[in-house]
Amino acid sequence: MPDDAPEARAAAEEASAFSHPAVDPDATAAYGADPDQVIDFYAPRVGVSPGGGLAPLVVVLHGGAWRARYDRRHATPFADFLARRGFAVANVEYRRGGVSLPTQGAGSGGGAGGAGPVAAGPVAGRWPDTFDDVAAAMDALPGLVREFLPQADPRRMVVTGHSAGGHLALWAAARHLLPSDAAWRIDRPAPLRGVVALAPIADFTVADKLDVCGGAVRQLLGGEEGFTTRVAYADPALLLPTGIATTLVQGRTDTVVPQAVAEAYADAAAKAGEVVGLTLLEDVGHFPLIDPAADACAVVAEEIAQLAW
Repeated sequence: MPDDAPEARAAAEEASAFSHPAVDPDATAAYGADPDQVIDFYAPRVGVSPGGGLAPLVVVLHGGAWRARYDRRHATPFADFLARRGFAVANVEYRRGGVSLPTQGAGSGGGAGGAGPVAAGPVAGRWPDTFDDVAAAMDALPGLVREFLPQADPRRMVVTGHSAGGHLALWAAARHLLPSDAAWRIDRPAPLRGVVALAPIADFTVADKLDVCGGAVRQLLGGEEGFTTRVAYADPALLLPTGIATTLVQGRTDTVVPQAVAEAYADAAAKAGEVVGLTLLEDVGHFPLIDPAADACAVVAEEIAQLAW
């Protein structure tokens, strides 16, 4: 097998996941004043159960390394896929990192020997805005669902997220374990049936060592100092046990967020006395988990159903 085969396969998987046209929601509601503080709602496309009634609510937190270029639109085919499986779906947008300002290279000063400006690059996340938004969205959901998605039962709510969104899903389920001075802390566990985190950036120490998504974890927390002072407020692996049923779904050939990150979270949970499910999929990379054309996406839907129903 050629040395570039894993890279070629990963590229093909990504291309397939992003090949689907965006699917417009049935309704959109704001949970704040910023343009990114919105939630798209998808009503279930089929009957939800033999006896009828309301559908379980799946909250989707999209991935993209917490960077602005990836918004909720790329997750709309996945949201629609879940709606066609009988779920009511809330696809959450949140503020993400923008573009860093260019900086001058060492020795630059306009002379011939200067290195010149260093190109601006995408920054992962916005502290504390990204976390403010996820907390606010989760708190607003029950009321918004009653108005904009009456087919949903918020008492049967499962949160799922992919990659950076998987991190946010795990974090949203652990807010009752945040340090006492955290603005996002809640007094009791969130009323969730469970969490299904897809290739999540679930352990910040391991993800940082592996330089996942080009140093996204360290950028999210604001650099070296931020990593030291903020990690206790942001790292799901430090917020255990949650007491909420949790399953991680991970492709074994994922080169974007390697399997070791999910395993580290599962190990941390076990040390905290909590059993976390870890479903490892053979010959699956990062993007098939949210690709409606991939078998892995059906596995994800089944994992959600096991918690939701």
